[in-house]
Formats: sequence, C-alpha cells, structure tokens
Amino acid sequence: MPAQTFDRSIVDGPLGRAVWKIAWPTMLQNAIAGLQGIIDHVMVGHYVGYTANAAIGVSWQIIIVVIVFISSLFTGMVVLVTRFAGANDPEKVNRVVYQALLAAIALSAIMGVVGYTSAPMLLDVVRAAPAVQHEALPFLRTMFAGIGGMMLFFMLGAAFRAAGDARTPLRLGVALTAFTIVFNVALIPRLGTRGAALGTIGSSLIVAAYGLRKFFVPGSVIHFGKGMSLRPDFAIIRSLFRFGLPAGFQGIAMNVAGVLLVRFIGSLPQSAAAQAAYAVGYTELFSLITWTSFGLMGSASTIAGQNLGAGQPDRAARGVALSARIGLGVAAIVGTAFVLIPGALLGVFGMTEPLVTTIGSQLLRYLSVSGFLVTIALSYTGGLQGTGDTRSPLFISIISQIVVPIGMCTYLQMTRGLHASDIWLAIVLGHFTRAALSVLRFRQGRWRNIAVDIRSSMPA
Repeated sequence: MPAQTFDRSIVDGPLGRAVWKIAWPTMLQNAIAGLQGIIDHVMVGHYVGYTANAAIGVSWQIIIVVIVFISSLFTGMVVLVTRFAGANDPEKVNRVVYQALLAAIALSAIMGVVGYTSAPMLLDVVRAAPAVQHEALPFLRTMFAGIGGMMLFFMLGAAFRAAGDARTPLRLGVALTAFTIVFNVALIPRLGTRGAALGTIGSSLIVAAYGLRKFFVPGSVIHFGKGMSLRPDFAIIRSLFRFGLPAGFQGIAMNVAGVLLVRFIGSLPQSAAAQAAYAVGYTELFSLITWTSFGLMGSASTIAGQNLGAGQPDRAARGVALSARIGLGVAAIVGTAFVLIPGALLGVFGMTEPLVTTIGSQLLRYLSVSGFLVTIALSYTGGLQGTGDTRSPLFISIISQIVVPIGMCTYLQMTRGLHASDIWLAIVLGHFTRAALSVLRFRQGRWRNIAVDIRSSMPA
C-alpha cells in the first residue's frame, strides 16, 4: 500500500517551477468554471432572452453571499493544511480535512433551507425588475435546494490544492463542466432558468461524490483511514472558524457590496438593460480574469502557507509575487479583447439590442483596467490568508468594496443622480484600493510570525 506523501518540490527546488505547478491547473480549473457560467448565460440568452441573463446574474449575487460564508471554513482549512503539509505532518492534515467536511455538510443543510424560504424577499432587496424576478425565483430556489453538492465540490478542490495536489481539482472541474454542459443542453430549452440550476446542482453532486471517494484511495495526499475517529472534534472546528471566519466575513462584505451595486443598477432608468449588461459583462466576461485570479490566489496561498510551514518565509514572499506577475499577463490579454471587440463578446450571449450593447461595451472598457488591479489584489490576499493573516483582508475588503464604491454611488445618487458610468468607475476605484492595501499589508511582513497548530479534544 503506497504511503501518503506530499510534493516537497513546493518547499524545495526552483521556485518558479513550484509556483507554476500549482498555478496552471488552478488557473485552468477556474477558467473552466467560468466557462460553465458563460455557457449558462449563452443558452438562456438565446432560448429565453436577456431578462433571463439578468435573472441568473442577480441570483448569483445572492447565492455567492451564502457560498462565501460557508467557504470561510475552507479558508481556515487551507491555513491549517498548508502549514501541516509544509511541515510534513499527514496525520494532522487528514484530521483537519475530515472535520471541515463534517462542518460544511451541516452548514450547507442549514443555509439551503434558509435560502430557499427567503428567496422572494432576497430578490426584493436587490430591486430586481418584475420580469427578472419571474425568471430568477425558480433558479434561486433550485440552487439553494442543491447547494450542498456545490459546497462539497469547492471543499474538495481547496483541500487537495492546499495539500499540494492541484491536478485532482482540475480533473474534478473538467468533469463538472462537462456534466453541466450535457445537462444544460437537455434542460434549458425545456425548463429555462430552472433547467440551468438543475444542470449545475446535478453535475456538482455527481462530481462531489467521486471526489469524496478519492479520500479513501491509498497514496492520496489526503487519506481517511480505517482508524480515524468519525466524531466531530470541536477543538479543530474552532480552529477552522478562528482562521476562516474573517475570510467568510470578508467574502460576505464583498458580495453584499455586489448586491448593493445591483440595487444601484436597478435604480437606473434602463434598469433591466443595465442589469443584463452587468450580469454578462461583470459576472461572466470579467470572470475570465477573476476566476483565473482566484486560481492564482489559491496558488499563492498554497505556496506561502507550505513554505512558511517549512520555515522558509522569504521563499513564501517570492512565490506570492510570482503568482501576481502571471495574473498580470492574463489580465493584459483579456483586457485588450474587452477594448477591441466588446460588441462581438456581448453578441455571443445574444445581447444585440442597441441599448444593452452600448451599456455593456462601456462597462467592459472600465473592466479592462480593473483586471490588472484584481489579479494583484487576489494574489496578495492569497499570500496573506495562506500564512494565517485572514483578518487584514477583511478590513481591506470593507474599505475597498463597501466604503469606496458604495459610498461614492450613494453620494452621487443623493446629489446629482446616478449614471451607469458612475457605477462602473466606482468598481474600478474599489479594485484599485484593494490592490494597493493588499500589497502594502503583505510587505509589512507581520504574517511571518503567525503560529498555527491544533490541539484535539480527543486522542489522535
């Protein structure tokens, strides 16, 4: 039976190769995940219309708030797993992942029930137009009903990546997208937005079941053996929340800000067209940058955490900087396309109405600048979180994602009235603030002295 081992090249050997080894599967996985959302929008845009695009975009702003809160557990898990993998302690890695799995299942069940019952009220909060609400409600309720499969999928990816295995999450992501495409082709023409939701949750449940099976395969970087206790270990769960909750509140702050931005967009004279442009331009096309940047965030987190666990803080810092430079290259390519061919990109989603195309093209020009800022911010956020500094990104997000953009929109709305370009500029200024503060905080170097360990409430 092969022993459970970790990839030591992450903490020893050429740093560029180590960063790329984690980065490319993670970037590709997240780009594929973004492709899945794009396929949803393309199909509903053609079969239902742009109100369905707006409905899915608005719904995801709500769903992500819940996902990010539950995913705070996974940030805590990543902090612990990277440290213990870097210190070559597989027993602690296995215990942490198992306890994160138990807590994620329990939270998913609770949040699913709450989200399903409160869906109509949540759509009222974001001021979705009546036609948009009609399409959004079945999508939102179906997604909440099946949210557990999605959360397990995210947990699996985070766990394997933190332990140094970035290829397993990539394989799971490819399978998820393939299943979703098959389901959506069959379901969206018949069921509209509800079909898109059913395709997403059905594929995530199948892939999550397969991924969980890998925990029991000998030789996996994470292995649940026969002698492992199956009871909750509240000492470990408290550690998960201690490191993870700041990241959860950070994510909630960011996505509540997103919901508030949707609310501002809903107050514009051409609200349905603007919401559709935002749903496709920001939620989908910009995801070509954000999902790649989230992949680099995961890479930076793994590299920083494992190298700090191995007692190499300088190598951790260099790895984070390398991750950011990779992201800048991607942002340059995608941003150029946003500027040169915005009409063609929007047309892929069936958005050919002159008003929607005009607003969407304007948004993409602003986002071509934001791409550079987002990839820097997320790479350095990953470095901070991977080393255990999960509180600083929380405060940075409150300032950059709420105080700056929401404050600006509120002031302009109260003084002279709000225009679409004002909202797009507020988004860019928020991203600039986040990038600047994240780099400054990381370079202060206080993360170098953060201690991480667990004390179990039961025998190991």
